[in-house]
Amino acid sequence: MNIHFKPKLFSTLKNYTKEQFYADAMAGIIVGIVALPLAIAFGIASGVTPEKGIFTAIIAGFIISFFGGSKVQIGGPTGAFIVIVYGIVQQFGIAGLAIATMMAGVMLIAMGVFKMGTVIKFIPYPVVVGFTSGIALTIFATQIKDLFGLHIDKVPADFLHKWVVYGQHFDSVNLWSLGVGILSIVIIAVTPRFSKKIPGSLIAIVVLTVAVYFLREKFGIKGIETIGDRFSINAALPSPVTPSITFATIQMLLPTAFTIAMLGAIESLLSATVADGVIGDKHSSNTELIAQGIANIVAPIFGGIPATGAIARTMTNINNGGRTPVAGIIHAVVLALILLFLGGLTKHIPMACLAGVLVIVSYNMSEWRTFRGLLRNAKSDVAVLIATFGLTVIFDLTIAIEIGLLMAAILFIRRISETSSISIFKEDVKTADYIEGSVDTEMLHLPEGVEVYEIEGPFFFGVANKFEETMKVIGDRAVVQIIRMCKVPFMDSTGAHNLKNLIRSSQKDKVQVLLSGVNEKVHEVLTTNGIETLVGSANICSNINEALSRAEHIVKEKAAVKHHKVDL
Repeated sequence: MNIHFKPKLFSTLKNYTKEQFYADAMAGIIVGIVALPLAIAFGIASGVTPEKGIFTAIIAGFIISFFGGSKVQIGGPTGAFIVIVYGIVQQFGIAGLAIATMMAGVMLIAMGVFKMGTVIKFIPYPVVVGFTSGIALTIFATQIKDLFGLHIDKVPADFLHKWVVYGQHFDSVNLWSLGVGILSIVIIAVTPRFSKKIPGSLIAIVVLTVAVYFLREKFGIKGIETIGDRFSINAALPSPVTPSITFATIQMLLPTAFTIAMLGAIESLLSATVADGVIGDKHSSNTELIAQGIANIVAPIFGGIPATGAIARTMTNINNGGRTPVAGIIHAVVLALILLFLGGLTKHIPMACLAGVLVIVSYNMSEWRTFRGLLRNAKSDVAVLIATFGLTVIFDLTIAIEIGLLMAAILFIRRISETSSISIFKEDVKTADYIEGSVDTEMLHLPEGVEVYEIEGPFFFGVANKFEETMKVIGDRAVVQIIRMCKVPFMDSTGAHNLKNLIRSSQKDKVQVLLSGVNEKVHEVLTTNGIETLVGSANICSNINEALSRAEHIVKEKAAVKHHKVDL
């Protein structure tokens, strides 16, 4: 097997210059600083400790840049994983999360090895928008407690129960926390008007952390909760710990691991595609999937959580001049240095400020304009969109992706089946002006005892039964049946099985079957399934004219035999 694994780092280093290193270094430093509060926020929101988010950004970020198939992709924890990681931690604990993430890493590598990078891009858009919008709403719901400073011991994981508990405790709103949260949202929202390079989330966290520090220390206002009030951050790099993996655990976590892998593949390739459009490059999707897989196998060993390509950090990298994977590697090194030497300062970051950051993240993820636009599409697309969105919010992402993809596949098969048709000709048939070589569209007269059945569209399992039912309408006078297949682009095994049954049934009734206009791919299927042998190679004709000539010869031959028997 030819494995396509060509990390962009090695090809970009061939003609690397000092000027590019300077640009990559500046971009890497800025992205590293930006990634710190986001990694902390995603870690906390996912139900793990802040440093686990930082470990993920460091380790996975380094691996994704070193082995990845994109020049500018920045990897790390993202908002898309918050909901699923939180659910895994609640149900299976940190050890279960580590095993599920490593399993997902193996799946991602397998996707890359078997060149499924391009296939992932074909996941129906309503499914992607549905679960993305659902995740956004769920993330928003998780931040209400910290945004309003509510006094709640434990927030339920279930979406609906969460809002019930919020309503019951809304009288405990902390106005200082709410003010910090709203101010952080405002700063993030207005920053792009003044600065395209420095994200508003970084400015909000720096400004409000300093402000809250002085409010607490100089004015004695203790009601604003900070990271240090809830967590004890270990400002040191972790030691490797390999989780105990059993077959029973693998069976239990397989659906969850599949969801992590699918989500990671979709988000990383989407981010890389967007980046390609900005820098005018083309990423290697299969190499990127393998890199993502390696990152998700290694990161949990060092206490990390699932990682993927982060589109916001990737765009920050691009906007600050990063053009090679060196910028991503520097971003990981900068994060490690910040953790080691300045990690203690992170305890002063207000929880309400992080909540404000995640509210903006959820708003940007929601794609509400796209969601609204899709509601005007075909009913089948709307059904898939609403189902995926609702299942993501009410149940979980695993169920949403599985059912969303299943619905999309069934509805797609239904659409394709509706476009396929079977026509019956008993007197005249029109010549084709495309595949079969006829330039005109003259009407050809059918000899007595000849019928033509024309299949238009793919001949697969969704159409095979329709074909079988149509072919039951066989006239008593038919001596030869021509099955015209010039408009059949492909045939699957079910279609071949039904065709084989028809030929056998016709032969039993002394009716000769001819096949006309068979393309090369369909011919291979006929040969593989023994249909060519059954019908006879002489009875597979290249065009309708040849088939009619052959049919006329057979009719005359049978008539002669019949006449000879009568004479006897």
